[in-house]
Amino acid sequence: MRPKQILIIEDEESIRDILSYSLRKEGFEMTEAATGREGLELLRESRPDLILLDLMLPDMSGFDVCRQLSVNSKIPVIMITAKSDMLDKVLGMELGADDYITKPFDIREVVVRIRAIFRRIDLISETLENQSYEVVRLGRHIEIRKDEREVWKDGERAGLTNKEYDLLLYLVNHHRKVHTRSELLDKVWGFDFPGDTRTVDIHIQRIRKKLDSGEQGISLIETVFGVGYKLNIQVHT
Repeated sequence: MRPKQILIIEDEESIRDILSYSLRKEGFEMTEAATGREGLELLRESRPDLILLDLMLPDMSGFDVCRQLSVNSKIPVIMITAKSDMLDKVLGMELGADDYITKPFDIREVVVRIRAIFRRIDLISETLENQSYEVVRLGRHIEIRKDEREVWKDGERAGLTNKEYDLLLYLVNHHRKVHTRSELLDKVWGFDFPGDTRTVDIHIQRIRKKLDSGEQGISLIETVFGVGYKLNIQVHT
């Protein structure tokens, strides 16, 4: 199995050097970029397995880079920034980032978060290999194409981000129960994710906006007041 390749998009050379040196010691292959545009160009030339993305770049915002990444690829993103404001964290997650680390950071924490994302990806891949079907249908209008990690509505790609897809798939795979926000944070983001339950609410809202038909006021995902959320549509496998 080839080593996982990580792309660092970070303008501070000292931080790039620390990350690159430490992660190479952990067995990862590294590619580096000092600007957002350089990072996007490297992304077109290769297919990294994960991106470490600084929020404050000299030529463009890390949010803008993340927005382009979420549209054009399914590569997981960890945002690294000096800002610790929860609104910045939530915005990063809304735009498709998978995790968020605040400077100054302990390199051991970075390694743990990277490995946690790769473990989740491997678990999903293993689950798909053990399933005899590749498409799950929700009601009459929505398809989840698991082998492609894509969701389609009425014959058109819905454009879910990585984390929106993971959240929807978890609800589908456990569609007979109600899930608390804390449980969803634990199972979908991981226990060490630095966000709060508002992150779950925002992702649920975005999934509804992309997939709900609006007919008769019925939502794909039902809010169970005082508890959390559950899938509110028939699952066909």
